[in-house]
Amino acid sequence: MYHQGVQGIPYYLGISSLAEIATAEDRVCVLNIAGGESRQVTPTSHAFSGGNVVFGTSPGRAGQVLKTPAGDIPIFNSVREGLNAGLSFNTGVVYLPPSGARDGVAELIRVNPDLRKIVIITEKISVHDAREIRAMAQGNGIDIIGGNCLGVADSWNRVRIGGALGGDHPEESLIKGSVAIFSNSGGFTTTIAQYLATAGWGTTTLISSGKDVYIHYACPDFARAFAADERSQAAVLYAEPGGYYEQDIAWTKPVVACVVGRWKSRLTRAVGHAGAMAGSGDGAEDKERWFMEAFGVDAIFTPDNPIVSARGAVVTNIADIPAALTAVMKLNGTAPDFAPRGNLALKPWLANDQGLPLPADIALPVVTAPEPYASQIDALGQQVGAVVARQNMKDKSGASVMNPTTQVTSVHGHEVLDLALQPLEACFALPLVHEIANENDRAMLDVAVAAEVNLVGDPILAAADAAREAGNAPNAVMATAAILTGPRRVERALACTRALIDLFSHSGLKDGRDESFDSSHIRIDPETRALFMATEAEAADPRPEAMLKAIAARGGKSAFLKYLQSLDIRLSRDAILAAIATTISWGPLMRKRITRLTAETLPWYLRLYGVMVGSTIPAEHHQSGLLHGIARDERFGQWTMADLCFLAMTGKKPTPEEALPLQILIGLLISNGPGSISGQGAKGAVSADGPQTPGRVQINKAMVGFLTHCGFSHGGNGYEGMAFLLDQFKDKGLTDPSDPAHGIDLKAMATEFAKRYRREKRASKEAGGEVRALPGVHHPIFRGKPVNHDPRERFVAEYMARAGRYNIFHAFYRELVQALYDNGASPYVFCVNVDAVIAALLLALLWPDYRAERLSERDLETAAFTVFLYGRMIGSAAEIDDHLNRGRNMDTRTPASACGFVV
Repeated sequence: MYHQGVQGIPYYLGISSLAEIATAEDRVCVLNIAGGESRQVTPTSHAFSGGNVVFGTSPGRAGQVLKTPAGDIPIFNSVREGLNAGLSFNTGVVYLPPSGARDGVAELIRVNPDLRKIVIITEKISVHDAREIRAMAQGNGIDIIGGNCLGVADSWNRVRIGGALGGDHPEESLIKGSVAIFSNSGGFTTTIAQYLATAGWGTTTLISSGKDVYIHYACPDFARAFAADERSQAAVLYAEPGGYYEQDIAWTKPVVACVVGRWKSRLTRAVGHAGAMAGSGDGAEDKERWFMEAFGVDAIFTPDNPIVSARGAVVTNIADIPAALTAVMKLNGTAPDFAPRGNLALKPWLANDQGLPLPADIALPVVTAPEPYASQIDALGQQVGAVVARQNMKDKSGASVMNPTTQVTSVHGHEVLDLALQPLEACFALPLVHEIANENDRAMLDVAVAAEVNLVGDPILAAADAAREAGNAPNAVMATAAILTGPRRVERALACTRALIDLFSHSGLKDGRDESFDSSHIRIDPETRALFMATEAEAADPRPEAMLKAIAARGGKSAFLKYLQSLDIRLSRDAILAAIATTISWGPLMRKRITRLTAETLPWYLRLYGVMVGSTIPAEHHQSGLLHGIARDERFGQWTMADLCFLAMTGKKPTPEEALPLQILIGLLISNGPGSISGQGAKGAVSADGPQTPGRVQINKAMVGFLTHCGFSHGGNGYEGMAFLLDQFKDKGLTDPSDPAHGIDLKAMATEFAKRYRREKRASKEAGGEVRALPGVHHPIFRGKPVNHDPRERFVAEYMARAGRYNIFHAFYRELVQALYDNGASPYVFCVNVDAVIAALLLALLWPDYRAERLSERDLETAAFTVFLYGRMIGSAAEIDDHLNRGRNMDTRTPASACGFVV
């Protein structure tokens, strides 16, 4: 059948005027209406256009509807079903995937004789399918717009068909005027309309042509419809390289052409839009020349060189379009459609100069944004803390990441190697403030945790001791203490923290340590004031006064403590804990580094830290005011987290020389990334509670999740390295592992072992058995070179060398890997892995007590497990907090399709 279209062209073109592109009479059917993009865009188009979508298709969803502000749109399995239901349309919109676009167009054409237009949103349609689409449309008298476009719109008719021209609020951009827009870029179609409005120019019809290889409704078609549209007095074109659509067009009205993509001439393949090809005489420079010849200009328009003619101008920056159009239309005696609506000068709505003195020409003043953005910005200014988007967090973390090359993990941007050299309390704070705490905040944290370690008279202590006596491993003992540190035990501390954040959040306080801050304008009601007061039941508790005394002795500064003390009441321990936590978190909270939820829950973590460390100390050492015989005031006023952890493991306060190796050990053990068993346990516990309902998430239970996922292989395996070293040094008479003048021939020891191990390997292979692995030697990641190194081991070795420290066990391991190679027991020099370093450092730390028989081999095993738990307690806090803020309900499950069954 022959279809009569616009006269004088060699192919079918049914649209004779731009006024026919998107009309109030058009009725639309949307294919794949329930797809991700359409589900977001179609409701806005439907409402803006007064309800022009009659139905949509989505196989398997028949009977469902797409809800919109203008009413529900019915969904059918096929176009035929919709037509059989008595619905009719003349325009189809295709949101199908590339492989289905051709069949979707065929369906529309085959079943609907009233079809006149199809708008194809789909991008990356194959050239073969695009050709067939073109042939079907031509043979049936149908105009195609697209693919890879954002649809069409008409500002006069207030109609939008297809994609998202004008965004979520098309009425703000599609302003009635006299300028038509034809653009290869969908997003820039809207941007150009917005830019034109700043100079007083409104629009008629806007066409996003797309930029696939085939542009079905192309520039020559637009030129004919533009010439026939009495509403359109001028046009703006946005053109990219590729194709000859813009060549040899006789424009009958003024045009401003923006040509982009000069850089693409250096490429030899398609990039970005599939049709934006390089070379072949259709590059950006070629198109600039075509337009300049058509307009009679000899240069590109710029603000400094405003070259225009009455026929038009060529620009290469969309920001220059309004000025160029105004200049062109002035030569035609035509003024803008309405008064200018601002200008394109940079007008920041938000600013943060970070306190830097900026030159006047770039120190731009903040201006009030137009609505609705001004209200949104104001609401953002009232927001306390960061807002983190929810997402599926299975096998993911926003807190920790392992470098796949070095196998070194970072927590909130800090490698564990660097954390190993930080004061331990800074590491304990990092998961919750995402920063390295300064000296003031470290002192505050020391006091907060020290106040929780002594559990005398607490049911937690009895439960932990009972778990220990039942033969449980250290992780189960610690889990017993954690499970009893439930929400009711921290309820008031969390309430005090929320109250402090509410009181100070809009007070102007920037630094929680700023005791010079004038808090006289902060008003507190009687109920909140009472929240901070010690109860009658707490009258005999000496810890609040001891905490305040210790903070003063350490020089701790806190605007919150100062405020609470100005209330002239006896503060509860919960109130002081809340003030300490808020001091530590305030800066990151105000800078939106952390969420309000993180700041509000910090006291729970601090209490858990203390209780979990305290539970590793047997009950007999917890006495009123004393812990292992150390007085409360001394522990509160002087001790660090490293001191407390050392005390829990050995029963004594360490010297600085003893505390440092423990600090390094715990730092190295903080995290091994979200894929570790302990990390998965913590994340799974949060996911099971439902992180989107924070009130239901129990942080102590998440800590138990980490603890129950630890064991003698994942946690206690540091003892294997110590056991190996004990066996090597049992008869050597070693007294001081840190003395390089030990008089022991380590090379001879290593050589003797290597020869023995080689014989053992040979015998095992001949017998068909397995060769025993050497703990601390080799690593599957670091192998294959003549000499191999674990970067974590090298880091520690180099640090100890710089510090003038020596460790005989570490030195022996280094001799051992060389001897294994020299004596044919290994194919290359194995690396000394980080587990060996941990075993060497810990054994040296405990060696004097072991030699003096104050510690047994069982005690060494417990210590190896416990030091692992201290480190992973920190890393797990990071994963718990991250998942609580970022995760979704039950998002750590493994799909059934990924699970296996073993017979």
